Amino acid sequence: MKHLVLLGGGYGGMRLMKRLLNASELPSDVQITLIDKLPYHCLKTEYYALAAGTISDHHIRVPFPEHPQLRVKYGEVTGLDFAGKQIHLLDDETVTYDELVIGLGCEDKYHNVPGAPEYTLSIQSVDKSRETYQVLNNLPHNAVVGVVGAGLSGVELASELRESRSDLNIKLFDRGPIILNGFKPRLSNYVQNWFIQHGVEVINNSNITRVEQNVLYNHDTAIECDAIVWTAGIQPNKLVRELDVEKDAQGRVKVTKYHHLPNDENVYVVGDCASMPFSPSAQLAEEQAEQISDILLKKWRNEPMPELEEIKLKGVMGSLGKKSGFGTMGGASLIGRVPRLLKSGILWLYKYQN
Repeated sequence: MKHLVLLGGGYGGMRLMKRLLNASELPSDVQITLIDKLPYHCLKTEYYALAAGTISDHHIRVPFPEHPQLRVKYGEVTGLDFAGKQIHLLDDETVTYDELVIGLGCEDKYHNVPGAPEYTLSIQSVDKSRETYQVLNNLPHNAVVGVVGAGLSGVELASELRESRSDLNIKLFDRGPIILNGFKPRLSNYVQNWFIQHGVEVINNSNITRVEQNVLYNHDTAIECDAIVWTAGIQPNKLVRELDVEKDAQGRVKVTKYHHLPNDENVYVVGDCASMPFSPSAQLAEEQAEQISDILLKKWRNEPMPELEEIKLKGVMGSLGKKSGFGTMGGASLIGRVPRLLKSGILWLYKYQN
């Protein structure tokens, strides 16, 4: 039997299982094992809404597939032994593999800001998003919430929280001169103006230098907050960061064009842990998984490696509450109701197909 082990049931792992288990050409002597801490896949792109309290927990769960050639094992990975082809789990159990796909996701990146790990809330895991919801939901009237980081996650959280808790004073801290500075001016201006019109204070050109209990320092000026949520960057899972393999400046693992380690063709890396010429995203992880599934099927059938097409992402969709949104598609900027409807449709289709 050939044994493929998937570490993590995120977007990459789910797409791999969907493609491999539905493939009529999947060899009968292949056994697939998924290792994950949770008994279901979570829609990480919706953690902001869970934290804001506009959706409930069960809305972001998707069950793992069932198949005679799939085994799901629940546990936390503590170490990887590439030479021995072994995975070490928290309970001292060891799992061996023939091929391994690492998709362990990411964590918050605090950029060495003192106090940020200890005194800020997070939406980088479902557990932390639940904790953030509890804190935000229990805040009193007129409490001040600081959201550090105005990328996609920060923008979606701040806008969703505005609709969920209209009584809160929300401060959104953005490093750039305008929100989403990397997008076209029409889109950036629309998002910035949405926040202004909805009473969210946007603090552009910010630089958070220190965080204390209920206080953050912007350019060393103290700003009191009843809660602080950190959405100012991500980095690969700690276990991946500690691997003795070649990485890029962001700590992501360098891989070949076939998505495996340069010196180990049996170890693939997918999603937020892989060094790619794109920012990490669910869409990128799924595109990688599509290619890895083709590679594995060819390998198992002793066929030549496929010619891989260049990965091209379709665009970005973001929400501003439940009625408005923004996005890019084919180089065009989308604003208003349409991108919000498109995002809802994509989410529904993903859940239905899985």
